[in-house]
Amino acid sequence: MNPVKDKLLMSRREALVRVSAALGGVSLVGGSALLTACAGPRPTAADLGHTPFSATDVAFLDEVAETILPETATPGAKAAGVGPFMALMVTDCYDPAEQAIFRAGFMGAQPEQRLALLEGFDREQKGYTDSKAKEAPAHWFRMVKELTLLGYFTSEIGCTKAMRYVEAPGRYEPCLPLQPGETAWASHA
Repeated sequence: MNPVKDKLLMSRREALVRVSAALGGVSLVGGSALLTACAGPRPTAADLGHTPFSATDVAFLDEVAETILPETATPGAKAAGVGPFMALMVTDCYDPAEQAIFRAGFMGAQPEQRLALLEGFDREQKGYTDSKAKEAPAHWFRMVKELTLLGYFTSEIGCTKAMRYVEAPGRYEPCLPLQPGETAWASHA
């Protein structure tokens, strides 16, 4: 073991913390819960009595994400691989209580009536969020929406197809007007 080399390496959790902070993920995905979740060792899905997300579960997550961010003139959430991203984030970054909330509410939904269900879930989570204190656990559908947006807009497709991306930025422009139909600029991760 080389102590100097070990200091230079970073764990996946530390990388998530740094990337989340750089991308504003703290305000997007569950407030400080994501950073707290990445702070220490986490129990595995098996430790919690959960089976890992199956291929069917991940495909269902992809379909729900696609319903939230469908393919239009740009690729949708499924093309960006948001389903596997959500499964990984829930398994690796959510605490046991949040994992249980996500799995119980989300995996019980029926995909046949997807759009109507998601609209109802969205209204339900808004009412729940408005009526609860900040310390209350997040509604499972809020978790799904946050993970969908984070997964999509940090993917290559989200950064290069849904937003404008320039690998080597020019000068700093603090405020650029957007013309109707123009996409927003992607940040440099």
